[in-house]
Amino acid sequence: MDTAGGGPATPEGVRGARARPGRVVAGITLVGVLLIAALGAGAASLYREFYSPRAFVQHYLELLQDRRTAEALAIPGVAVDSVELQSAGLPATASEALLRPDALAALTDAEITGESTNGDQTQITVGYTAGGYHGETTFSIQHDTNEGLLPRWRFARSPLSVMKLTVDGSMRFAVNGFEVDKRQVSVDGADVDPTAAVPLLVFSPGLYSVDVDTAISATPGVAVLADAPLAGIPVDVQAQPTDEFISVVQSRVEDFLTACAQQKVLQPTGCPFGFTVRNRIDDAPTWSIVEQPVVTVVPDGAGWRIPSAKAVAHIVVDVRSIFDGSVRTVEEDIAFRVDGEITVLPDGTASILVGGSSD
Repeated sequence: MDTAGGGPATPEGVRGARARPGRVVAGITLVGVLLIAALGAGAASLYREFYSPRAFVQHYLELLQDRRTAEALAIPGVAVDSVELQSAGLPATASEALLRPDALAALTDAEITGESTNGDQTQITVGYTAGGYHGETTFSIQHDTNEGLLPRWRFARSPLSVMKLTVDGSMRFAVNGFEVDKRQVSVDGADVDPTAAVPLLVFSPGLYSVDVDTAISATPGVAVLADAPLAGIPVDVQAQPTDEFISVVQSRVEDFLTACAQQKVLQPTGCPFGFTVRNRIDDAPTWSIVEQPVVTVVPDGAGWRIPSAKAVAHIVVDVRSIFDGSVRTVEEDIAFRVDGEITVLPDGTASILVGGSSD
């Protein structure tokens, strides 16, 4: 059928078919925009979860929570050398003995609580619970020099710290239950000064409880929280003598004085008591200890000391007068005082040197 203009009529369905390509293009464009937006959102999500500074720090915290210390040390910027330690004002000879799973306390509830940027560094603040104590630490993160196609990060300042530990009264101690001997972790070895501080590298964040529990000495322990990167943490622990140790020292002192009393002379050699007469003795004197000292033990630098304690010896001796030859029996209590020094030997035994003087 022709139209008034002479051309063939165009059915309505054909007109609709000709209009459709425009709508298809628009639909494809919209789908493309949505796809790009989805890809962008996915990339952003992927970045936050795996490649952001937050993800970098979260991974470090997860390794500590799992006690995977070797992997934590392998994270860029964690391990330190002597130059870096010296630059931070820390001992260059700090031991790595505590950078192991056995020396870590429980770390839980770690989460990122803040993020800020300062120049080329990003500050990530984390909150956590270490050994039951809540803490907060801020780390500085920067781009790794070995960064490739995907962003890589490193700690701008190592998260390790140095515990400067002084333990008086014992060469051995424990950190979070891990046994340590000063001679094993000091660069001086067997020649280590027992009173000097021992520098030990530790992870931050982390709670470190130091205690002594030996046959000679013990302490309830001291707990410190390492919550700052490359910081020095001074810790002083003074061990106290155990009841068993005091009992042994008491026994040794009593044995020493008993041996002194077996000398049948007026002035027993190397002993803190004696007796003087102006006349002659008719027979060898007899000594006995009638009052043993009550011994205590107190710390004294790297060793121990026996404070002065009262004791009483009794002498029985026959004295002959140089004037008339008469003999009389003298019985007298001799008060004296006992003290002493105790040195703990490398094998863990104690050398006790007893001294004293007349009262």
